[in-house]
Amino acid sequence: MASSQQLAQLDRLERQVTSLVAAYQQVREELSDAQTTIEQLRADVRDRDRQLKDFQNRENIAKLVNTVAEKPAHVNELKLRLNEYIREIDKCLAYLKE
Repeated sequence: MASSQQLAQLDRLERQVTSLVAAYQQVREELSDAQTTIEQLRADVRDRDRQLKDFQNRENIAKLVNTVAEKPAHVNELKLRLNEYIREIDKCLAYLKE
């Protein structure tokens, strides 16, 4: 038969194993939460990148307008370039929506 000392040691080991399993499960949950947060942050970064590119395109168009507006003879050229930019932006937006 097992002595009381052996039973006490087994009881202690059982408590330690139970404690370790609980800690392991908690760490797995925390890891899962962290991975979810990382994916959300990556999606936010992608969205911000798209917004930044959109603002950069707008800035380029504004610069073009200011440059051409200084020379009224180039208004037709401006319209053509703007239409070209708009078509390109529309293509990009359609691609991003896919």
